[in-house]
Amino acid sequence: MKEDLIKQKVQGWIVSMSLIILVGKFIAFYLTNSVGILTDAMESIVNVTAGLISFFSLRYAARPKDKKHPFGHGKVELISASIEGLLIMIAGGMIIYEGVRRLFEPATIGKLDIGIAVVAVSGAINYVMGWYSIRMGKKYDSIALEAGGKHLQSDTYSTIGLVVGLSLLFFTGLKWIDSALALIFGSIIVVTGVLILRKTIANLMDKADDEVLHKMLEVISTVRKPEWIDIHNMKIIKYGSYLFVDCDLTLPWFYNITEGHQACDELKGILSARYSDRLLVTIHSDPCQEKHCNHCQMSDCEYRKYPFTAPLKLTLKELTASDEEHKEEHLNSVV
Repeated sequence: MKEDLIKQKVQGWIVSMSLIILVGKFIAFYLTNSVGILTDAMESIVNVTAGLISFFSLRYAARPKDKKHPFGHGKVELISASIEGLLIMIAGGMIIYEGVRRLFEPATIGKLDIGIAVVAVSGAINYVMGWYSIRMGKKYDSIALEAGGKHLQSDTYSTIGLVVGLSLLFFTGLKWIDSALALIFGSIIVVTGVLILRKTIANLMDKADDEVLHKMLEVISTVRKPEWIDIHNMKIIKYGSYLFVDCDLTLPWFYNITEGHQACDELKGILSARYSDRLLVTIHSDPCQEKHCNHCQMSDCEYRKYPFTAPLKLTLKELTASDEEHKEEHLNSVV
C-alpha cells in the first residue's frame, strides 16, 4: 500500500535527523557540563528510541490482514505510541532527579554560548520535523506519526524556554538556574508522556472517535438518497490507518434482496470513496415501519400510511443510536 510506504519513509527521515541532533546535543553537554542541556540531550535519546519503535511498528502495521489477524496489524501503532509515552515519562523523571541532585552538588559550567546555539538550532529542526510528522499523521490517520510529531514539537516549546534560561545563566552566572531549568522542563516532559498515554489507551479501548463520526455524518448528509430512510447504530473501530465501520440502513420494506443490496453497496461506495481503501464497511439493512412514514422522502411510495411532514434530520445521536434506543424513543413518542 502506497500510504504505508510513505509513512515508513517519513518516520525513517525523522529517525535519521533525530540521530544527528542527539550527537550534537551530547557534544554540547560535554563542552558545557550543563544539566539543562543534558535535559535536552536525554530527551533526544527518547526521540531516537521512540522513533525507531514507531518505524518498525509502521512496517509491521503495513502487513496485510491474515487468518490470525482478520482486522490487520494496525493496533501495533497504538502500542508503539504507548511505549513512547512511557519512555518520555521515564526520561522526564530522570531529568528531574538530576536537577534536584545538581541543586545540592553544583557543577562548573562553561562554553554556554556554543551550547545555546546547538540547542536553538536543534529546537528549530525538531519543530519542522514535528509539524511534518503531525501533518502526515493526520493525512494518513497514523497515531504513531501524530504522537511522534507532538513529542517533537513539545521539545521545541521547551527548547525556547531552555534557551532563555541558559541565556540568563550565561549572563548572571547563577548556577541554580541550571537546576531550575531541569526541574521545569523535566516536569513538562512527564506531562507530555501522560497525555500521549491517555490518547493511546483510549484508542486501545476502542473509545468512540467523535471527530471521525462527525466526518461520516457530514458525508452521508451531503449525498443522502430518498430511499435511505434512516441510518443508525453506526460503530467505528480504528486499526492504525484502517477504519472498520458497521451500521444499519433503513430501506423501504418492499425492496427485494437485490434492491436492498444495491442500496447498501451505494452507501458503502460513497463512504469508501472518501477514505480510499482504508475503510472497510459492513451494512445491515432494516425494513421501514409505519413510524417512518412521516419522515420518508419517497414521494412515489404506494404503501404510505401517514403523510410526509419533514425529513428525518441525521444527527450524531441519531447516527449512533442502537435499535433498542430507537424503539424506546418511538414508545416514548407514542405515550
